[in-house]
Amino acid sequence: MVVANVVSALAEMSEMEGGRGIWRLDAPMVNKLLAAVNECTEWGQIAILEALVDYRPQDEKEAENICERLLPRLQHANGSVVLTTVRLLLAYEKYVKRADLLQQFSKKMVPPLVTLLSSEPEIQYVALRNINIILQRQPKLLSKEIRVFFCKYNDPVYVKYEKLDVLVRICSERNVEPLLNELKEYAKEVDVDFVRHAVQAISRLAIKYDSAAERAVKVLTELINTKVDYVVEQCVVVLKDIFRRYPQRFDGVVATLCEHVDAVDEPEAMAALIWIIGEYSEHIANVGNVLAGLFEGFLEQEDEGVQLALVNAAVKYFLKRPQQGQALVLKALQTATEKCANPDVRDRAYIYWRLLSADPEAARTVTLVDKPPVELENINLPDALLQELVKELGCVSSVLQKPARLFVYQRAEKAGLPRHSETVGTAAEEESTSEAAAGAIDTSNEGEPELLISF
Repeated sequence: MVVANVVSALAEMSEMEGGRGIWRLDAPMVNKLLAAVNECTEWGQIAILEALVDYRPQDEKEAENICERLLPRLQHANGSVVLTTVRLLLAYEKYVKRADLLQQFSKKMVPPLVTLLSSEPEIQYVALRNINIILQRQPKLLSKEIRVFFCKYNDPVYVKYEKLDVLVRICSERNVEPLLNELKEYAKEVDVDFVRHAVQAISRLAIKYDSAAERAVKVLTELINTKVDYVVEQCVVVLKDIFRRYPQRFDGVVATLCEHVDAVDEPEAMAALIWIIGEYSEHIANVGNVLAGLFEGFLEQEDEGVQLALVNAAVKYFLKRPQQGQALVLKALQTATEKCANPDVRDRAYIYWRLLSADPEAARTVTLVDKPPVELENINLPDALLQELVKELGCVSSVLQKPARLFVYQRAEKAGLPRHSETVGTAAEEESTSEAAAGAIDTSNEGEPELLISF
C-alpha cells in the first residue's frame, strides 16, 4: 500500500512539473515495483503499472523478463488492470525480438479481452473501444473469436454498433460466410439505425473480399425481397458501391431493384437507384417506362442529387439506346433547363444538351466513361495517433479515441498547445460529439492538475 501510494504521488508530481527529473525509473526499482504489484489492491496495481509505461528496458532480456512477470496481471478480475497490462505488453513488444515469445504474449491477451465482454454493458463498451485500438495494432489477434462479438438481443444499441465495427475488422475469408448470415438476421431488426449499420457492414465485407461478394449480394437481394422500406433503401445505397466495385458482375440484380422503385423515397437511396438504372439501362427491358415514371415528380423533387441523377440517367439511356431514349432525353433536358429552379441542375442540363448537339461521341466519352472501382473506406486511425492511444489504453482518451493532451490541462501545456478553454470548447461546437464531450470538462480549478482517468 505504501509503495503504490508513493508511486501515485511521484507520478502526480512529475505530471505537475512536466516530468523534469523528479523521478526516474531504473532496473532495480522496476524489479521492486513488479514485486510489490502482487500485494497491492487493484488501484495500487494500476498506479504501478501505469508508472512502467514509459520505462525503456536496458536490453531484450530485461524486456522479456518484465513481460513474463506482467502476464499474471491479465487474469485479474478488474478490467482496468487487464487493459493496463495489455497496454504495457504492447509497449514492450518492440523490445522483444523472439517471434515465439511475441506470439505467446498475444495468445495470453485473448482470453481476458474476451472475458470483458461478459461484463455489464458499460464495461463492454469501454472494452470494445479499447479492443478496436488493439486490433489496429494486431489485426489478427481475435480472428478466431468472431462469435464472441455477435450481438445479443438485449445488448444496448451503442454496444451493438461497436461490435459491428469489430466484427468487420476481425473477419477473414475463412469466417465471412457465418458473419454474413448473422448480419442478415441483424438487418431484420426493428431498430432502423441498427439495420442500416448491419447492411453497411455487409457491403464492407463484399468490397473487402472478392470471394464474399456473390454471397453478400445474394443476402442483400433476399433483404430487398422482404419489402421493408428502410431495408430496401439501405440495400440500394450499398449495392451502388458494390456495382462500382465489381462492374458488370451482378447485372441480374438490376431487374430486381426496378421492381421495388415504389418502395424508395429517401433521397440518397433514390439517387443511388437512378444511377444504377442509368448505368445498366441496357439490361432492363422496360427502362424507358421506369425512367418516365421517375421523371413525373422531377420538379417536385427537393433534393438536388436526385434531380442530377435523373438527368444523367436520361442521357445515358439515350446514348445506349438512341431511338428509344430520344423522346425521354429531350423532355428531361427541356424540363431541367426551362423549369428547374436549381442552377446546378440547369447548368448540367445545358452542358449535356450542347455536347449531344455538337458531338455525340464526345458526350459518350464523357458520360459512359469507366468509373474507378470503389475501395474500402479506411477506418484505421493515423499511425501517430494510434501510437499515442496505445499508450493510453484503459483511459478516457482510448474511449474518446483522442489523445489526453487534447483535453487535459497539464498535457496540453507540456505539448505547447493552447489551453483547453481556448481550443476544445470551440472545436466541440464545430466538429463532433466526442469533442463536445471533451469540451464539457470542468475547468473551474485551473490551479489543480487534471490526471488521466482510468476505468
